[in-house]
Amino acid sequence: MRRGGGKRGSGGATPRQNGNAGRDEDVMPAGGLEEEDDPALRREIRTKYRELINSVQEDREQMLSPANNKLTEVLEEANKLFKDVRQAREAALDTQLLVVTADLCKEKASQLFVEGSAFDPSAFAEHLLNFMGLNRLENEDEDEENGVAADGYLPQDAWHRVAKRAQCCFKTAPTFHYMMGSFLAEPPPPKQRVERQRKAPTKETQRTMPAQLKQMEESHQEATEKEVERILGFLTSYHAEDPTSPISYYEFVIDPTSFSHTVENMFHTSFLLRDGMARMYLDANKLPCIAPVTSGETDKAESAIRKQCIMSISMQSWKDLIEAFEITAPMIPANSQNVE
Repeated sequence: MRRGGGKRGSGGATPRQNGNAGRDEDVMPAGGLEEEDDPALRREIRTKYRELINSVQEDREQMLSPANNKLTEVLEEANKLFKDVRQAREAALDTQLLVVTADLCKEKASQLFVEGSAFDPSAFAEHLLNFMGLNRLENEDEDEENGVAADGYLPQDAWHRVAKRAQCCFKTAPTFHYMMGSFLAEPPPPKQRVERQRKAPTKETQRTMPAQLKQMEESHQEATEKEVERILGFLTSYHAEDPTSPISYYEFVIDPTSFSHTVENMFHTSFLLRDGMARMYLDANKLPCIAPVTSGETDKAESAIRKQCIMSISMQSWKDLIEAFEITAPMIPANSQNVE
C-alpha cells in the first residue's frame, strides 16, 4: 500500500515523506494489510487446509493406486493456498499437510518399486522372439483348430541381433599385447660378473680360538675316532665268527634300550663306510647288510666308485624296526665312558 503519495507543485518538486522519495517499488501494495486483517479470509484458508488433510487421510488407500492422480491434485491445490498464507496458524497447517503427503508419497513409491521388480518370463520370451524376428507359420489358424500349437521359424541372424543388442551391456576384453615388448628368439647376452676383491683381514678381524676350545675340539675328535675304532672291532669280530652269514645293518646299529644310542651308532658307522673300512650291500630280501672290508678288498674298494646316501630314523620307525627284526639286545654295547 502506498503511503502519503505527494503531488508535484509548480516548481516540479515532490515533497519527501518518511524518508522515501519516489520509491514506489518498496511500498506495500494497496489492500495488503486489509487481507492480513480479514478474519473471514483467514478462516477460509484454514478450513481448506483442514479439508485437504482430511481428504488425504480418508482416501489413503485410493491414492496409493498407481492409476490414481488425486494426490497430484491435492498438492496443486496446496500450492495455490500457500500463496495466501500470512499467519503462523496457516503455515502450521501447510506443514502438517506436507508431512501427510510426504508419508503417502513414500509408501506409494515403495509400492511402485515392488511392482516394477516383478518379472514375467512368458512376456519376456514373447518380446525376445519378436525382437529376433520370429516368422509365424501361415497355417496358424489351421493348427489351432486341429489342436496343434502355433510355431514359427527364426531367421539365421536372430541370435546375432541379440548379441549386437547385448554387446553394449558388457565390457569388451582387452586386446593382447606384450608388456615387455616383442619376444626375441635369441637370449639376451649374459651380464659380465664383476668379482669383488676381497679385503685382506686385518689384525683386528683375525680372531684366535681360545686354547680351551681347541682342547675341547681335539678331545671330541679323539673320542669320535676311538668310538669308530671300537665299532669296527665289534663288526670285525661278528664277521669273523660266521663269515658266510650276513650281518643286518639295522640289527647292528639299533639299540632297543636307547634311541639316542642308536643314532650315535648310525653316525659313527657312517665314518666306517666313508673311509672304506666297511661296505654295505643288499641281501636276497633287499635288506641292507654291512660287512668289514678285508685287506684284500681294500684296493678294490679304493678303485670302485662310492655312492653316498642319507639314512634317517625317527622314534616311530625305531620302534617298528625293533618289532620287525625282534631285537632284544644291542650288538654294540654302550660305551661306559659316554654314560653319565
